Amino acid sequence: QIQYTIPDGYQEDCHPNPGRPYEGTRRVAFLPNNREGRDVLQLLRKAFDNRLVFTVGTSVTTGEMDVVTWNDIHHKTNPHGGASNYGYPDPGYLKRVTEELAAKGIR
Repeated sequence: QIQYTIPDGYQEDCHPNPGRPYEGTRRVAFLPNNREGRDVLQLLRKAFDNRLVFTVGTSVTTGEMDVVTWNDIHHKTNPHGGASNYGYPDPGYLKRVTEELAAKGIR
């Protein structure tokens, strides 16, 4: 299980509304506890440290503006329920997320 906590803050020049406040978030994501899952965890950690996992913008889910949102690196937010519920089983997920990370320069 991965726990992300992003505090409230102020948008920077790379965000849609520099200087305006944004609402932080807490997110939980899941990876399998096996070699490949641990490898992806290390890549996600590197992406997070490089500020690639989240961005500030408009929520696709709620339409709310100036909030922290996912930044095109898909995460499993449910340990069960299958791909249609953002969970497992999803046999191709680890390969897909590794490709998404590589597209952002994370290898």
